[in-house]
Amino acid sequence: MIRVIGFDLDDTLWAIEPVIRRANRVLFDWLQARYPRITHGHTPESLHALCIEYMRARPGQRHDLTTLRKSFLRHLGHEAAYAEDFAEEAFAVFYAARNTVEPFPEVEGVLAALARRHVLVALSNGNACIERVGLARYFRLAVNSAEAGAGKPDPRMFHLALERLGESAEAMVHVGDHPEHDVLGARNAGVRAIWVNRMGASFPGHIPAPWGIINNLTQLPPLLAMKAG
Repeated sequence: MIRVIGFDLDDTLWAIEPVIRRANRVLFDWLQARYPRITHGHTPESLHALCIEYMRARPGQRHDLTTLRKSFLRHLGHEAAYAEDFAEEAFAVFYAARNTVEPFPEVEGVLAALARRHVLVALSNGNACIERVGLARYFRLAVNSAEAGAGKPDPRMFHLALERLGESAEAMVHVGDHPEHDVLGARNAGVRAIWVNRMGASFPGHIPAPWGIINNLTQLPPLLAMKAG
């Protein structure tokens, strides 16, 4: 009996690339108006590339994207010789835009239907906020990598969610788009995984096959019903 359904967020419930692109533009415009030495000679894309480079150089902190991005903003201020610490305010500007998302068309209907019979849990390596994006009413719990102390495919996020719910791994299935983070991560925690393959990709041969594969969330309820039968 499946009682708990975990959902990844970015690229599972909405497309993340346009969200981050817009958030970077909003942040760039904010910095340009107040701290122009930071944006001088840059575009939103080049400044984002610097951020990615900064984060990749700190793999031990990648599970906490909020703290890492604030650290990057402070680094930019220091490099541009600004004395004041504007990182908190700048991050708030970015974060508001980062949580302005457009769920895939089927998402809310499927979540609403599933939430009537299952406990839904958001499990993300990112720092999206289900309250801010407007989906909190469907979820009992949300756990991200910063809170768990490690990102998927490390099993700690799954274990923490199950512990808080008082449920076993056998009672849970996890739904996500990333073969390694979501499918392998769930397997590492003893949880069944369903791969959301919106792009028609081939599943990597070096990762054990998922419990199920769907192209969009409308296929999830019938798949769960079939597996239960």
